[in-house]
Amino acid sequence: MGLFKKNPFGHYLIFKKWIIRLFGLLSHRRYRGFNELKIEGSEIIKNLPDNNVLFVSNHQTYFADVTAMFHVFNAALSGRVDSIKNVGYLWQPKLNIYYVAAKETMKAGLLTRLMAYAGAITVERTWREKGKEVQREVNPHDTENIGVALEDGWVITFPQGTTKPFKPIRKGTAHIIKNHKPIVIPIVIDGFRRSFDKKGLRIKKRGILQSFQIKEPLEFDYENESIEEIVEKLEYAIEQHPSFLKVIPQEELEAMEALNKTRQWEY
Repeated sequence: MGLFKKNPFGHYLIFKKWIIRLFGLLSHRRYRGFNELKIEGSEIIKNLPDNNVLFVSNHQTYFADVTAMFHVFNAALSGRVDSIKNVGYLWQPKLNIYYVAAKETMKAGLLTRLMAYAGAITVERTWREKGKEVQREVNPHDTENIGVALEDGWVITFPQGTTKPFKPIRKGTAHIIKNHKPIVIPIVIDGFRRSFDKKGLRIKKRGILQSFQIKEPLEFDYENESIEEIVEKLEYAIEQHPSFLKVIPQEELEAMEALNKTRQWEY
């Protein structure tokens, strides 16, 4: 790797590498120490191609979710199965991992700008801005950037576009799948909402068992499946289809609803 080599978005890879190393070192004990991250299915990561892979996941905090994914993916690539033991796996991290994030969130301060340099594909939300409901067309430049990222490497997306559970999946993800035909890997996480604050930067409670399940790639009939059918398949895969509400204890549903009422704006 050349010292001043850049990725397709003009970011210097040497800077990106050190940002990932730094944030990885600072965040490691959040998943292995203060809390415990139970990982399932990470052997799938080792066998994926180097590019055109799309990870779809439910979303519980702004930043702790995607940070955990950087840990799990790099640990799996270095030979650790279902474990992030020994943070040395981040010394040579995979540098073509990207994640989709709201533009206004990633420009909120120096910390988020640094985190954006580590791989954010920033997009303008079409339904909400600065805590207010809006209606705007999808920016085609945002969609193009996701395509560029898929061509270069792996992309993480949270297709609900919010940390509120069981919200509808946005159709944009289905369009990306239909247009770019990536390998789609579902991920289901839990415990992050209980262990971190809303942004995922502050530890709210210790001793929480966090779960991180990586599922087998989804299969699609790109020519014949409709956008709505792809959306429904994603909802089931990341366990956010309304039918999953029936198996959640009532007290947990009430707690989630109370939490939602306190949130004024969402990532």
